[in-house]
Amino acid sequence: MAHMTSPGMTSPALTVGFDLDMTLIDSRPGIHACFEAMAARTGTYIDSDLVVTRLGPPLEQELAHWFPAEDIAAMAGLYREMYPEHAITGTLAMPGAREAVTAVQAAGGRAVVVTAKWEPNARLHLDHLAIEADEVVGNLWAEQKAVALREHGASVYVGDHTGDVRGARTAQAYSVAVATGPCDAEELRAAGADVVLGDLTEFPAWLENHR
Repeated sequence: MAHMTSPGMTSPALTVGFDLDMTLIDSRPGIHACFEAMAARTGTYIDSDLVVTRLGPPLEQELAHWFPAEDIAAMAGLYREMYPEHAITGTLAMPGAREAVTAVQAAGGRAVVVTAKWEPNARLHLDHLAIEADEVVGNLWAEQKAVALREHGASVYVGDHTGDVRGARTAQAYSVAVATGPCDAEELRAAGADVVLGDLTEFPAWLENHR
C-alpha cells in the first residue's frame, strides 16, 4: 500500500529507505545453505562460514573469491537460480524489522527497500517474512543506491554497512546505521553515518524524535 501526500500539502511525504541483508533480514543461514549447495553442485571449495561474515557487497564480489573471472557471470546466474530453494525459508527477520517498516507507514510515510540483492529474490524474502515494504529496488550497491533513493524521494536511508552510509550521503539522505551487520558502530560513524542504532528495535523511537 502506497502512502501519498494529500492534495494541498506543501511538504513531501516521508520516505525512508531500508537496506535488506543484515538490516531487515538475517540472511546468514539461508546464504550459508545456498553457498554450501552451490559448492556441492560445482565441486568448488567455498568457505560458507567466511562468506556470511561479509554480506553487503554485490554477489559477484563474493564469487570472485572462489571462481575464476571468466566463470563469475555464469556462477552468479546459477546461485540466483538455486537461491529460492535453499535461502528463503532459513532466513529470519531482524529484531524490530517489521515494526520499523510499520512505524514509517504509521507516520504516513513510505518504506522503500533498496538492496544489492537480485530484486526477485529480495521480494521472495519480504513476502516470506511478511515485511510489507511499499517498494523494492534491487541490484544497487553503495553509491549506486542513491539513484533509487533520489527517485523515490527518500530523506532517510537505514543500513548496516559502510556502503549503505555512502549511498545515503550520495543521495543527500540522512544516514541511519544499525550495528547488526559486518561493520561495527565505530566503522559506521567513521564512514559518516548521522546516527548509529544498536538495532532496528530502536528505530521507531528515533523516527518519532527525528520527525
